[in-house]
Amino acid sequence: MGGLLSELSKKLAERWLTLLVLPGALYLAVAAAGHTLGQSAALDVGRLTHAISDAARAPVATAVGGQVVLLAAILAGAAAAGLAAQSLGSVVERVTLAAGWGAWPWLFGELAERYVARRQRCWDAARAEYEALRLLERAPRPADRPRPRERHRAARRYERISVERPERPTWSGDRIHATAVRLDRDAHINLLILWPHLWLVLPEEIRGEISRSRAALARAAVLGGWALLYLPLAWWWWPAAPLAATMVVVSARRLRAASDTYATLLEASVRLHLADLADKLRIEEQPMGPLLGGAVMRRLSSPVPAAEPAS
Repeated sequence: MGGLLSELSKKLAERWLTLLVLPGALYLAVAAAGHTLGQSAALDVGRLTHAISDAARAPVATAVGGQVVLLAAILAGAAAAGLAAQSLGSVVERVTLAAGWGAWPWLFGELAERYVARRQRCWDAARAEYEALRLLERAPRPADRPRPRERHRAARRYERISVERPERPTWSGDRIHATAVRLDRDAHINLLILWPHLWLVLPEEIRGEISRSRAALARAAVLGGWALLYLPLAWWWWPAAPLAATMVVVSARRLRAASDTYATLLEASVRLHLADLADKLRIEEQPMGPLLGGAVMRRLSSPVPAAEPAS
């Protein structure tokens, strides 16, 4: 038991160091450099080196007690910055996935609603173009048929907007929502009700893959949180602005890739292992489809309570 607790504390310390302290220490270093250099000497390496040398010769930095206090202050500040970045990352994730965008404050909700409507119009036009090309492929004369390349381009155009008709203001949110849409359409499955039960029967390696993809999505959002922390530093040190912009771009790309991977794994796990859950529920074996999905959902859904007779 002692060895288990020791190993657990070691892993927690490693995660604390990796996720909070090291990124936070880098943030404090950038903030200190920006405060020292300012806007007028933003890239003056000599001035920064001179300031570091002066700080190293200060009595507080040379005494053992001062070094301990300084190290503790740096660790505390780095951890606080890391916690702030993770909190902002949670906000970034909620905005990116936009699961409850209909309940956003009135101004943001109104803007999101207009943007969703605009995305739907663009998607409808791109999808109509794609379907028209698909119909032309059946033309009796080969000369009237479009090249496959044109159809692939049309497919990429609407998929850049959303793989299914947009219902959320972000691509990542729609990508995960598309999983629920497809499963409902193909097998009459409510993913929100099904998933907790399916998770319990999934193999360990599948659950590990899904957990890792979900963690990658969270890390991408935290990177966006760091970008929000770096942005105010540009007020007194302009190089922080391109640094924050780079983080925003990288975070957006990672969020898009991670949400696509996560949604793909969710859909694949349902399609591959729905029969396993049906077997646990003693449902007759049948192929993946509306009959199997409907039978599973009837077994999992709570019955609506009967209304009490009026007294």
